[in-house]
Amino acid sequence: MAPKDDSSVSRRDFLRSTGVGGLAVGLVGQADVRAGQGVREVGPGAVPIRLTINGRRHELSVEPRVTLLDAVRHRLEITGVKRVCDRGSCGACTMIVDGRTVYACSILAIEADGREIRTVESLGTEAALHPVEEAFCAHDALMCGFCTPGFVMATTALLEREPNPSPDAVRRALDGNICRCGTYKKVVEAALATKGVRRG
Repeated sequence: MAPKDDSSVSRRDFLRSTGVGGLAVGLVGQADVRAGQGVREVGPGAVPIRLTINGRRHELSVEPRVTLLDAVRHRLEITGVKRVCDRGSCGACTMIVDGRTVYACSILAIEADGREIRTVESLGTEAALHPVEEAFCAHDALMCGFCTPGFVMATTALLEREPNPSPDAVRRALDGNICRCGTYKKVVEAALATKGVRRG
């Protein structure tokens, strides 16, 4: 029987040591990143945040896991934004945050703390529709209505950046929005026909 080589390392010992070592390096690295960037850890309980929505500031407490969509719809009862897929693939919950479109179901409420948030309610009223809303009505670009607020917000964000977009630019800007009723052609027509949107 060959003598045991004390210098050899078993496969189990190797995996155990590299796994623990990797975990330790990972934890130290994360701590260093947090310390270097001054990131504040929060949770798991509710934390106070301030959401500025449509020019009005709201103070509320939410758990860090709460999405912007849930905070707006269920805590603040601003219900123009819709929940459809709840996974960032349909665009029905599109809002404009600091001038850029976001899926509200895919951003945490705490990430929006202190940022300028706009929902479809910010655009117009029943008595005086926003130019994008007027164009959607005039060109029959809405059906069941679930996707409409997202399309309207995405179109508004595009036209604020680019008042006279090409058809291809409209299609690219609305690529992240889905209409199960199939009104894409009418939505593009409405976006191209919209006039009077001020640059954001």
